[in-house]
Amino acid sequence: MPESPPDLRALRRLKAPGLADIEAIAWEEFARLPAEFRALCADLVIRVEDFASDDVLSRMGIEDPFELLGLFAGVGLPFRSHADVTTMPNMIWLYRRPILDYWAEHDETLGAIVSHVLIHEIGHHFGFSDADMEAIEARVA
Repeated sequence: MPESPPDLRALRRLKAPGLADIEAIAWEEFARLPAEFRALCADLVIRVEDFASDDVLSRMGIEDPFELLGLFAGVGLPFRSHADVTTMPNMIWLYRRPILDYWAEHDETLGAIVSHVLIHEIGHHFGFSDADMEAIEARVA
C-alpha cells in the first residue's frame, strides 16, 4: 500500500523544538534508564543551550559550533575522592541547534539522537573516554 501523503497544513504549522522541548525529551529518555543507573546520576545536572559557549569551543579546539552536540563537565565518578573539596555538580550540556542540524541530516528520530548524546555524556560521568564508549557501542552493534 502506498504511503499516505503528509498533512501539508500540519507541516506548515510545525516549529523547531525549543530548549524546553529538548530538555523534556532528555529527561524523558533519562527516566527510561535503569533505576540503578539513574541512582548513580543523582547529582548530575542536565542543561540545554542552543550552542556551546565560545570559551568551551575555543578550549576544545572546535571552530564549527555545529560539531559539538553535547558535553560533560565535572569530575567523573571514578576520579572522585572523599578528600576532595566540595565541587560543583557534574553537568551535561546538550546543544539544541547542533542536535537539530544532525537530526535534519540523518534518518533518526529526535528522541533517539537526544538519547544517544545524553547516554554518551553520562558515560563520561562514569569515567568512560570517547574511545571506551566507541568500543562498547561496537560490541553491541
